[in-house]
Amino acid sequence: MPIHLSLSGKVALISGGSRGIGAATVRMFTAAGANVVFSYQSARAQADSLAKECGPDVCHPVACNLNSPDAARPLVAEAVKHFGRLDILIANHGVWPADDVPVERMSDEQWRSTMSINLDGVFGLVKHGVAQMKDQTKAQPRKNSPAGHIVLISSTSGQRGEALHCDYSATKGAIISLTKSLSTELAPEGIYVNCVAPGWVDTDMSAATIADPKSGEAIRRTIPMGRVGKAEEVAAPVLFLCTEHAGFITGEIFNVNGGAVLAGEKVAGGCSASSKTSRPLPRVPAAARRPCAQRLPQHHDLADVIAGVRHHLPQHGFE
Repeated sequence: MPIHLSLSGKVALISGGSRGIGAATVRMFTAAGANVVFSYQSARAQADSLAKECGPDVCHPVACNLNSPDAARPLVAEAVKHFGRLDILIANHGVWPADDVPVERMSDEQWRSTMSINLDGVFGLVKHGVAQMKDQTKAQPRKNSPAGHIVLISSTSGQRGEALHCDYSATKGAIISLTKSLSTELAPEGIYVNCVAPGWVDTDMSAATIADPKSGEAIRRTIPMGRVGKAEEVAAPVLFLCTEHAGFITGEIFNVNGGAVLAGEKVAGGCSASSKTSRPLPRVPAAARRPCAQRLPQHHDLADVIAGVRHHLPQHGFE
């Protein structure tokens, strides 16, 4: 029997939907039968083209600068006004400052800007989106069906950190914690909350770096699968998490990175942190490097940890 990932009759709001992963998600959701409202900040031509491609009857672009919690209020309201309800929220928008900046040189303005877009804007979307989902349930009680699905887009940077980009990593790590907190809070309400964490993905922003022989090879050497991802390969798990087939999944961090989050990657000095190699890697140009580079490994051998603890305990009087 064929199994279909269908969103027929559902209304989805996707932030940052005009390009890259967001655009792939818009295409996939409309193909699955959903009515989609997506936001964009400045890429109006691309947004209009995408809406025309997917069909204006089922795809509606909205210009919106999601840089504060309150900025999300009119976006959610527009989605409800246009299609009558809200069933799915995908928080995909975000900013990654391209320049490498040591923490002691990072301006307060950069820190605050990254936080406002990547975290405050997401909080606002969730706040107003959840309020709408709960109101719908009060008006029409659900019968063994979800009250809503929320998928937040994080990054491998949120799990492993990223040298010289602490502002971005902090926001993406917060997104992961937000997912876990909301999943337990909203599960009794029938609202599912999950997270998808991509690594290197071939989008218009990273295409030149990936195509460059030197930097492209450096990137691929950090990924066990030996290649970067496609936007559609990130959009597909997002789609799955919003269907009936993910009916017992909430609070999960869905890694889509070719195994990179499990392997050693570059540290700030440009050498591999993997236990398998210490060969120096070519440095990827900062202007286009994706947030999966320059991280320290988080895995340690348990026996080594225990031995270290035992070594230090006697001298501190804890024997």
